Amino acid sequence: MKELVFAGGWMMIPLILASILAVAICIERFWTLQSAKVAPKHLLAQVWVWIKNNELDGARLKQLKQDSHLGAILAAGLSNSKHGRDITKEAIEQAASSTIHEMERFLNTLGTIAAVTPLMGLLGTVIGMISVFNAIMAQGTGNAGVLAGGISEALVTTAAGMMIAIPALVFYRIFQRRIEEIVVFMEQEAVKLVDVLHGDREVTETPEGQ
Repeated sequence: MKELVFAGGWMMIPLILASILAVAICIERFWTLQSAKVAPKHLLAQVWVWIKNNELDGARLKQLKQDSHLGAILAAGLSNSKHGRDITKEAIEQAASSTIHEMERFLNTLGTIAAVTPLMGLLGTVIGMISVFNAIMAQGTGNAGVLAGGISEALVTTAAGMMIAIPALVFYRIFQRRIEEIVVFMEQEAVKLVDVLHGDREVTETPEGQ
């Protein structure tokens, strides 16, 4: 591995840094975008219990807001429910916009890495081929070692760029899909909350074990 890194020349340095950053983002997003942490399935049912038992006070709302992204959205709706349906929906939409922005954090960087690293590898290829042609001009075609070194540098950086870009793009798509699924679920829960608060729906859900 060390030999391959050195064979790739100085362009391997930004490629290695890009790969480290991509791995760090993937680990962080896998940890952060767990459904149980972002949008617990039975959170809305727990809110129904609090409302039914008159336990939904300021402390509960603060806890709800801090525990998960879905909780923050529901807390925004509950805090503004007395101002009417339109204001409730507006508050939920604002909270949802902030939540989605938070869930998409670092994804642009990961997408950029997926797009840029093949170009960085191509740049290494060009630099390597320039070295080959310079060697040919200076020494002719008799020095096979010099020619092989330049070609090796070109091939290694190209391969490295693709090896970084392909997984980065795959994980970028995975995270995008996961966020879309979470957003759909949160939208459904928010609609249920608004409908119940304003008399358009009956409470039919209870938490597990209730």
